[in-house]
This record gives sequence, structure tokens and C-alpha cells, in this order.
Amino acid sequence: MSGTTTAAAQLRRRAAGAGANRWVVLVVLCVSLLLVAVDATVLHVAVPAVTEDLRPGAIELLWIVDTYPLVCASLLILFGTLGDRVGRRRILLIGYALFGVASAMAAFSPNPVLLILARGLLGVGGAMIMPATLSILRQVFPGRRERALAIGIWSAVAAVGAAVGPLLGGFLLEHFWWGSVFLVNIPLMLVSLPVGRLLLPESTGDRDGPWDVVGALMAAGGLFCAVLGVKRLGGGEPALSVLTLGPLVLGAVLLVTFVRRQRRRTHPLIDLRMFARPAFGTAVGCIVLAMLALVGLELIAAQYLQLVLGLSPLETGLRLLPLTFAAMGAGLAGARMLRRFGPRRMVCFGFCLTAAAVAVLTAMGAEDDTGLLLCGFVLLGFGLETTLFGAYESMLSEAPAAQAGGAAAIGETSYQLGAGMGIALLGTVMNAAYAPGLAHVPGVPARASGAASHSLGEAYEVAARLGGPAGDALRLAARNSFVHGLHVTLLVSAGLLLLGAVMALRLPRVMQCEAEEAPVEVPAQREAERPRVSA
Repeated sequence: MSGTTTAAAQLRRRAAGAGANRWVVLVVLCVSLLLVAVDATVLHVAVPAVTEDLRPGAIELLWIVDTYPLVCASLLILFGTLGDRVGRRRILLIGYALFGVASAMAAFSPNPVLLILARGLLGVGGAMIMPATLSILRQVFPGRRERALAIGIWSAVAAVGAAVGPLLGGFLLEHFWWGSVFLVNIPLMLVSLPVGRLLLPESTGDRDGPWDVVGALMAAGGLFCAVLGVKRLGGGEPALSVLTLGPLVLGAVLLVTFVRRQRRRTHPLIDLRMFARPAFGTAVGCIVLAMLALVGLELIAAQYLQLVLGLSPLETGLRLLPLTFAAMGAGLAGARMLRRFGPRRMVCFGFCLTAAAVAVLTAMGAEDDTGLLLCGFVLLGFGLETTLFGAYESMLSEAPAAQAGGAAAIGETSYQLGAGMGIALLGTVMNAAYAPGLAHVPGVPARASGAASHSLGEAYEVAARLGGPAGDALRLAARNSFVHGLHVTLLVSAGLLLLGAVMALRLPRVMQCEAEEAPVEVPAQREAERPRVSA
């Protein structure tokens, strides 16, 4: 065999090995994301058990639930940009360790205060893990075609994690105590730490100039206040309350100051010139609008299944599984759709399909219609994942490789902010449409009607206390008002989705694959390429 032929064969083997190693890296990153996604929802079904065991006050219970998403959302930009500076794998591995320690703390918390602290540390670990997984993926898959497929798998895993959380939590609570929902993280982290250290590549971005510590703290504080204010609005708190308006104003001031600071600095944390690229700014806006339209709707749908149709939490989770499977299918097919149709048509199609699904669901009534719900949830899952896939892929591909951590953090932050604003906006619409139907129920005192107008759950409690014909009338009126409010909310959501379809027209028409960066070598690849001395 000639030297040229031998060299060519070696190059083919190296290319094949590098490709295999990249996909192994993707598996490790997906396991990381799965843990974070599961932990974001697994506690929801455990709240009654936690309340019975630890006896938290109303404020303590609120913080037990909200601390994790609050802390995680506020620190995404900080740790995303820090990973660009000191190494993304390093931040990811520290996040693994912190996530495992915090999970043990949460599982064995003897009082609400320690559980709140543990949930906060879980949020810190999650903020380290989430942008790091996406930025490492951006580096390991420099070619846009392969990267699109990798992002599709990554997003499908995220959909699985969000759905598996409540189901896993329900299963564990049927057999063990509430702390088991946190303990499940520990063995996976014990495996992920050494495997990640062995297989994941280290990569950094632009290290010129000092890291802007003050700017990172401004971003963290601003996001924390903004998300806190939005969550209070979504929880039904008065908009003009000091505890709601104060955080919103302070968050806005800090974020505006952060943006102005970044524009003045020679070496900013986040290069805001990325937003001047139409595809990047539009993709971020599409992520916000998609979550704004759908997360609040998902919460209301869960209430509909449980309180109107009378399904158990486990049955509710099973009813929502078709949405998850459809989202998985869209994620796995996303790369092919993106190559064939391009970002513009793909994201527009996703928004329009999701709006059509929402329109189908307006036919929901007080009686169970399994076929209608199945059709609506399948269309909803496929359309939503198609939209988010196209938007995430466009955003990440438009960002410079050196800014991958910051870009990933922006994407995740926009996701979290959109979700919080969606709960606040659609929750407000729902309450405004629901409450008037309970103002004049025959035989029901005005005070009881006022209490019942807060939520369907409270209406059922008031009806049970009243009893008799008045209680039955209140229960029927509340259920009908909730269904009416759901229809109004669905129509508002459909309008937001169609607005997103119009926004997506600014995305590129075709998927540009010409310019590709040099790949980051994974550890196994470097080992394979070391010269060997032949006998």
C-alpha cells in the first residue's frame, strides 16, 4: 500500500472516530439537560407531601417552589459568559458537583428554610449546566448540518424531561417519601462527573480583557428582580403592589444599565452587536413569543384536565404524553425540515400549526372528548417544537463561536422570561374572563361568590362548604365560567402565535452551510491522533 493511500485511510479513520466521539459527547450533554429539565417539574407533584411533612408557611411554600427557576434564570448570563472565559467544561463539571450536593441537601432537609436554600443551590447548578451544554454542542458540531441534527436531539430530550418530571415524581411518591424526588439525581451525577471529565472537550471563547464582574452581577440582579415581579403577576398579586411593582422597576433599571454598560465596554460580557443580525434578534423574539403564548396555556390545560374533567395528576400527565411524543418527533425531524424548507418557512409553519392546534382546542367543553384532546395536543407538541427548534438553531448558528456561552445563555434566559410572562399574561386573561360568570349565581351570597371568583379550585371549596342547591349551582357556574375563560385564553394565545409567524418572516430563507469553523477536538480524538512509532 502506498504512503498516500495509507495516509488517506488514516484520515478516514480519524474522521469516523471524531464523528463517533462527537455523538458520544452529545449523549453526555443530553443526560445533563435531562436532569435539569426533570428537576424543574418533578417537585410539583410533591408539594402536598412536603407541606404535610415540613409544615411551611404560605410564603415559605411559595419560595420552595419558585426559588429554583428564579435563581436559575437570573444566573444564566453570568455562568454562560464565565464559561466562555474560564472554560465551558469546567463550569459544567462544577455544576454537576453542585447539583449532586444540593440534591442530597434537599432530600434530607429537616425544615423549610434548608429546603429553600437547597433549591437555590440547585438553581445555581442548573444555571451552570444549561448554557454549558448548548455552547459545548455549538463547538463540538461546527458543521451546521450535523449541528442541526444534534440540536434536534437536544431539544427532544428537553421535551422528554419536562414531561417525565411529574410522572417520575408521582411514581416515587407512591413508593417512597418526598425526598426521593431529589435523590434520583445523585447516582446520575456520580456517573456524569467522571464520564464528563473523560469525554467532554474543553473550549473557551474570547479571553481578551478582564471579565466584567460588575456587569455579570447587574445582569443577575436585574433578571432576578424581573422574573420575581413577573411571577408575582402570574400568581395573581396586584400589579401596583410594592412587592410586585418594585422588583419590576428595579429589574428594568438594572437591565437597562447593564445594556448601556456593555455598549461602552471594549470587552463586553455579551456582544450586543449580535442583536443587529436580523436572524439572531428575530430568533430570540420568536423564543419569547412561543413561550409567552404556550406556558400559561399549558398550566391552564392541566387545571382543566384535573378540575373540570376530574382526572388524577397521574392521568393528567398521561393525557399530556402525546404532546411530548409529538415534540420528540419534531425535534428528531427538525434537521431535515430545516435543510428542506429553511429557517423562515420552518418557524412560520411551526407558529401557524401551533395556532391551528390552539384553535382546535377551543372546542373543549365541560365533557371529556379524548379524540379532540389527542388531536389538539399532538398538533400543539409538533408545532411548538418545530418553532423552538428553528429559532434555537438560527440563534446559535448566527452567534460567533467565541460567544457561544453568552448566546446560549441569552436563548435560555429568553425561554425563562417568556414562560414567566406567559403565565402572568394568560393568567390575567383567564381570571378576567372567568370571574364575571360568578358575580350573580342564584342562591349564593355575594361574599361566597367573591371568594369563588379567585380560582376554580377555591370555587369548589366554597361550593362544598355551602352544600345543597346553592353549592351545586356555584359548582356548575364555576365550571362553565372556567371553560369560557379557557376559550378566551386560547384565542389570545392563537393571536400571539400568529404574531410570531409574522415576526419569523425576518429569518433567512435558506439554511446557510458554507462557513464552518474548525471543530473542537474531543479528548478521545486527541489521543487517537498522537503519533505512534511503528516497529
